Amino acid sequence: MLIGIYNVMNGLDSKPLTHEVEALILEIAQIFFFLLVAMTYIEVMIERRVFEALKYNLVSKVYSYKKLFWLTGVLAFFISPVADNLTTALILSTVLVTIEKKNSNFLVPGAINIVVGANAGGAWSPFGDITTLMSWIAGKAQFFDFFALFPAAFLGWFFTGWLLSFAVPNDQPHFDVTTEEKVFIKKGGKAVIYLGAFTIFCAVICQQVFGMPPVWGMMFGFSLLKLYAFRLKRTCDEELKTFVAVSKIEHDTLLFFFGILAAVGGLHYLGFLDLAVKLYDTAGATAVNIGVGFLSAFIDNVPVMSAVLKSSPAMGLDQWLLVTLTAGIGGSMISFGSAAGVGVMGKLRGIYTFGSHMKYAWTVLAGYILSLVIWYVQFEILGLY
Repeated sequence: MLIGIYNVMNGLDSKPLTHEVEALILEIAQIFFFLLVAMTYIEVMIERRVFEALKYNLVSKVYSYKKLFWLTGVLAFFISPVADNLTTALILSTVLVTIEKKNSNFLVPGAINIVVGANAGGAWSPFGDITTLMSWIAGKAQFFDFFALFPAAFLGWFFTGWLLSFAVPNDQPHFDVTTEEKVFIKKGGKAVIYLGAFTIFCAVICQQVFGMPPVWGMMFGFSLLKLYAFRLKRTCDEELKTFVAVSKIEHDTLLFFFGILAAVGGLHYLGFLDLAVKLYDTAGATAVNIGVGFLSAFIDNVPVMSAVLKSSPAMGLDQWLLVTLTAGIGGSMISFGSAAGVGVMGKLRGIYTFGSHMKYAWTVLAGYILSLVIWYVQFEILGLY
């Protein structure tokens, strides 16, 4: 809007700006509606008590602290590629506080393990994190290309988890399962899980087979969810409140993405992001992309990744996957460096803090360095991607 006012006041041609904002709103809409559908499915699963049942099954096993530490970490790594990393971290941090409310020797390493696992798990999936989603939609890598990041993401998280596990106590938590009511998934919950998986499949097919933006596959899956809700009401008199689920999603997060992407788009139009291209030319793509990971720990990874995509330096697939990896996992180095970390800080208020995280930050840095080494060996030496 400010650029438009400036153009009118100075008698400049408005056509270049018109072209820019039309392309920008298309880019924003694709991300906006993709996340809208994904978040709605998560909210419906929460309402159907899918995650409550998962939580009960975990805590009712009366595992040791170390086993629960590894279980929550593994679940964080493998759930976040499908659900987003923030939702995954919130669900599993709730499991932590259900198991133990005071023992910081278990809670702090467990919280860090969940944050690192959720961010690392999201880094190798096209829709596991906003950075990978942005890269996928921008066409910097195809759907299956992201899976090449699995070794680097997994081994980096596993190394951090292994280092953290030495601080976790060996005994068992005091949890009386007999006082807890057994939790079952509500009717239709399992069908919603299958529909969610099919929706993701539709998004992939849209891009890989039809040559259409993946958001159309997501919206098609959203339509199927509503049709299933109608059928469930008619046949079982069970109400699946899909529009209530839409009202519960994090609209502030969606609007945050709108604001950030619009702001970065304005900077790109004005030419400020040309400076980023010059940095790539002088320092080299690998060095700058590694630095992106450290920058995303202090600044949210969304504007950082958006700036890189808008500046669009000339890079091969290996470098685009590197910057996607570093932007995704770099935020784990500081407690507030990622949405997952901020969410867990809220759940474990007063226990998982900036200070308690920094005590173990060296383990996250060690995992980050190992991920970079794995990437270098796999991509630059062996060429396996």
